[in-house]
Amino acid sequence: MSVTDAQRAVLEDRARRRSTAQALDQRSQIVLVCAEAHSILEVSRRLNAAADTVRTGRRRFIERGLDGLSDEGHASPSP
Repeated sequence: MSVTDAQRAVLEDRARRRSTAQALDQRSQIVLVCAEAHSILEVSRRLNAAADTVRTGRRRFIERGLDGLSDEGHASPSP
């Protein structure tokens, strides 16, 4: 998975900022670690996150870029 320098800067800023929502922080970290070419299971172990969480975060970034990581970029399933 590739991440541009500009995207990396935004992701690193989000991961460092204390005011970042926990879910956005986790998704940002997932993308950063995935960009280092680690497997889903390795990212899951490194970040202590469920493999499904890693898959979802990675997919959202691939499909919608940085916007896909925010809660606004998350499409809720229909009831």
